[in-house]
Amino acid sequence: MGFSELLDEVGGFGRYQLVHVILISCPGLFMAGQNLLNNFVSGIPEHHCSISANFSANASAIGHVSQLYPETWLKAFIPMDPSGERLDRCRRYVVPQWDLLTANASLNSSEPETESCVDGWTYQSTEFIATTVSEWGLVCSWMPLRQMIQTIYMGGVLTGAIVFGGLSDKFGRKLILIWSNLQLAVLGCVCALSPSYSTYCILRFLSGMAVSGIIINGVSLKVEWIPTKQRTIVGTLSSFFFTVGQLVLAGLAYWLRDWRKLQVAVCLPHFLFFAWAWWYSESARWLIFNRRTEDALKSLQRVARFNGKKEMAQKLTVQMLEDHMKKEMESQKTTHMAADLVRTRVMRRISVCMVIIWFATSFAYYGIAMDLQKFGVSIYLIQVIFCAVDFPAKFLALGMLSVVGRRITQGTCLFVSAFVIFANILVPREMQTLRTSLACLGKGLMSASFTTVYLYTGELYPTTIRQTGMGLTSTMARVGSMAAPAVLILNEVFPSLPSLIYGGAALAASGFALFLPETLNVHLPDTITEVEEKWSRRGPAHGHPKEGVPLNDVMKVVGVSKELLPLKEMKEVERAGLNAL
Repeated sequence: MGFSELLDEVGGFGRYQLVHVILISCPGLFMAGQNLLNNFVSGIPEHHCSISANFSANASAIGHVSQLYPETWLKAFIPMDPSGERLDRCRRYVVPQWDLLTANASLNSSEPETESCVDGWTYQSTEFIATTVSEWGLVCSWMPLRQMIQTIYMGGVLTGAIVFGGLSDKFGRKLILIWSNLQLAVLGCVCALSPSYSTYCILRFLSGMAVSGIIINGVSLKVEWIPTKQRTIVGTLSSFFFTVGQLVLAGLAYWLRDWRKLQVAVCLPHFLFFAWAWWYSESARWLIFNRRTEDALKSLQRVARFNGKKEMAQKLTVQMLEDHMKKEMESQKTTHMAADLVRTRVMRRISVCMVIIWFATSFAYYGIAMDLQKFGVSIYLIQVIFCAVDFPAKFLALGMLSVVGRRITQGTCLFVSAFVIFANILVPREMQTLRTSLACLGKGLMSASFTTVYLYTGELYPTTIRQTGMGLTSTMARVGSMAAPAVLILNEVFPSLPSLIYGGAALAASGFALFLPETLNVHLPDTITEVEEKWSRRGPAHGHPKEGVPLNDVMKVVGVSKELLPLKEMKEVERAGLNAL
């Protein structure tokens, strides 16, 4: 008997597990706020070059015009952009062009001389009251610094996964989860007081580390208290906290519209999460593996009493724990390293394909989700729409996973999303409704791909090295999320280039998904040897001998007597019989 049976005896998925899952999942309502915060905190307001003091003095004679027709008045100072639809954001005339204020005026054959915004920029406050962009001038040639904020934050998420993942194995899930919530609450709120761009980036990096600590330790602590049968449904439903969190972010951003207030709003609740995290029970499984059997016994007794199993709480003993965990404790004696992920043929194929799929999914997802302003729709509205599309996308993924399997679902989601991203490149910018619809479809498919890959990865890797495999692939997802905002910088070189790169990554990953084995209705493998025997291309499914099948049984299937066959034909008959079996 294992730990799963022990959980069933103390109540299975009882009252404690229900409250436990809800409380651990609640921070997910603000995880979307952290990951997508840069869309609003670093939103780009409408802007143009500030008018110099000399220009303003000369313009006093037509002050009444500037008040009645501000757009018309600005044409004397600011040229139109290449599209001719709006004022240029990054250039102004060296000398005011008063002639342009007259009716039917046009520029002479020689273009007036322009210059950069040497006096800074003037920002409109219709969509945002204040952002990091307007505060620190992160526009025009400084635009890459805006995307760099998100890249630095994701770098913190990656670092936190490595640091807090290791610390949780040493000090426990509960302690690191408590610390991570406190770190995010304090440093996240301090971010709102940042006096400079560099200070803000450092604090966001440290906040990203705390986000990883909350996610990985929250998931571990949640899963290790849930019986095996309920893990899939609980994991799926828990993911909707992140989806709803996108609505929470849109609502807060629309209400506050000031980056400092929004920064505090998404981080302040973590003081509450920090407070109630002390209520959690440390993972009994982790305590036993770390030779803290007495503490594990106390945790299990507490859970049993909370679930109404008082008699079982009294019966539990240290010896009972050791008997239930004997198999798991013996498996811990075998040491596995990260190199085992690529040491054998099938494990190498799984790891390479999964690394690419995780990278491409995260890369394309954040590439779409972090560039909301390009669709010409209210950024708050598009965030709500992007959130709403996640609900049917995740339910669709669950349906496909149950009917057509993991491999087809994974490949289809990636392939169709790539097609949608490429199609959106060809849609004229004037057709904003169609562009927005395609973007929503692409984002929904990437969400479905995320749902699939989380389940698929856990089923492909064997128990003995599953956590290591999940760690490797999720690390590549962090790398993808770091690279996504950096690629958006290429928009200044060629507007369609980022979309080509995002779509190309998804398309390539869809091809790699086809090389993975199917896991629908297949028992989870426990060892690397089992993985190799089950999914080797040279195994039974490909016509090679199957270990443990007596030759006499093969003869019965083929319908040939063993004594009538020459020795040299034995192998051919064996192959035929195995294929029939």
